[in-house]
Amino acid sequence: MSTADKSNRLVADQLQAALPGAIIGRKIIVLEQTSSTNDAISRIALIDASLSIPEGLVIFAEYQTDGRGQRGKRWESAERKGLWFSILLRPEIQLAESGQLTIWAMEATSDVIRTTFGLEPEIKLPNDIQIRERKVSGVLVEMRAQHQAAHLAVVGIGINVNQCADDFPAELEDRAISLAMALGRQVDRQNFAIALLRKLDVTYREKFLCREAVAAAGARGNAGM
Repeated sequence: MSTADKSNRLVADQLQAALPGAIIGRKIIVLEQTSSTNDAISRIALIDASLSIPEGLVIFAEYQTDGRGQRGKRWESAERKGLWFSILLRPEIQLAESGQLTIWAMEATSDVIRTTFGLEPEIKLPNDIQIRERKVSGVLVEMRAQHQAAHLAVVGIGINVNQCADDFPAELEDRAISLAMALGRQVDRQNFAIALLRKLDVTYREKFLCREAVAAAGARGNAGM
């Protein structure tokens, strides 16, 4: 593997080390390839019915063979050119309130894009983020009920980071954009991922966890280290 290839990789240990004490990002896995990161987390959750998987588990994929968006639409995920990841959460909300998670993820992502790069993203409901009226990011939330426990939520986020126009299929060339295309330069995916996970962690605590739940989550995380 060339030096350029190595420097372009997401490194799970480094991502996790940059998020001490976090709920979101307390455990991070980077897969070279999977069907979709939402599917990857769902498979783990089905296998481990004891709910011992820590809330805040994040799975990234360098490439998705079957990434999907809202209403089953395919999400194009060029290899090592975007951020494709999902987060396992147990928010204290009802299934019918899952839209709150979508709005939270879109707002956090938009804010990090704005503050980090000086761009002006626009939230396009139900689940898209646009720059210059072209899609740069999407969010897919899937929830399922848990017996005598907080419902399980998988929050999937896809962001076009370093694609050029040729990386998108012809039918998306006029409807999709990447951060690199908007900025005219490449983006450090690792640093961007850290900034985004930090923002997601802070805002998730504020919006969805009471103080007791935050303390308990922190204790479980420390015990598992």
